[in-house]
Amino acid sequence: MKVSTRVALGVAAVAVLLAGTTACSSDDDTTSTAAGASAAAGKFAKDSGTLVFGVVPDTASTQQNYKPLEDYIAKISGLKVEYRESSDYAALIEAAVSGKVDIASFSGFTYVTAKNNGAKITPFASIITKKGQEPGYYSEAIAPEGSSISKIEDFKGKKVCFVSQTSTSGYLYPSYNLLKAGIDPTKDVTPVFAGKHDASALKVSQGSECEAGFAEDVAVEAQKGLKVINKTFVIGAPMTLADGLPADLKTKLVSGLQNVTIDQIQAAGVAGADSDAFKKTFYALAPVDDAKYDIIRDLCKQTKAAACGN
Repeated sequence: MKVSTRVALGVAAVAVLLAGTTACSSDDDTTSTAAGASAAAGKFAKDSGTLVFGVVPDTASTQQNYKPLEDYIAKISGLKVEYRESSDYAALIEAAVSGKVDIASFSGFTYVTAKNNGAKITPFASIITKKGQEPGYYSEAIAPEGSSISKIEDFKGKKVCFVSQTSTSGYLYPSYNLLKAGIDPTKDVTPVFAGKHDASALKVSQGSECEAGFAEDVAVEAQKGLKVINKTFVIGAPMTLADGLPADLKTKLVSGLQNVTIDQIQAAGVAGADSDAFKKTFYALAPVDDAKYDIIRDLCKQTKAAACGN
């Protein structure tokens, strides 16, 4: 009877031990499963049903111009897209650094600046505005139509309109071109920061607040009373994805957007995709990667622009 009791107690002890081991294993499995589910879910700026689409404030019609692309992103992702145009260039950089945007359209300079400040983002495509063109556009040096200014060297001592200290075509490239002409953009001109490209073009056309200036080609073309003094091709503005998004969603967005054309967006039945505003600003997206923006990093070194952040 005593032997039977000892055996019974031993079996009971083993059973308890096994139960404990199973419980621990179950807990570990649960933790592991939860961690895996969390990783699969990824991290969103707002929630898993919404993509926050951040955009730099190029012109007064920026939102109208981006609406068809915004709607197409919603169509291919199956998620609600929340358009968020930043108040200025620096605000989009801050939003990217703090993880408040999921997908964004930067300028080359704002992208590099955001990366320099710790933003966890990756470029995957850039807008082509015209068929047969490389991703990019032109930074144009401008003056009022009747002005005596005829070359970059004439900008010295003048009130000069820039867009923003973090604008690629409205400050970085202009700074480089001024330096090449022997003009220090911080000392040899009186800088005026207009905030947007169309505002810079308007102020220059009026000729009082700004005697000369810089803006992107689309804004210059839309503004009467200007003459183009010089133009420089600018590397295409990158679209980026937040690194923390779910891998399958990133794959879906990249495959759906990286080579999309305006014809495909129109064929998808997206409202406004055949509007003149969209046609002027968008023809297609082309693939890009981070190395494409080394030219911006090189310009940062040459101009020593304060906004480069390094």
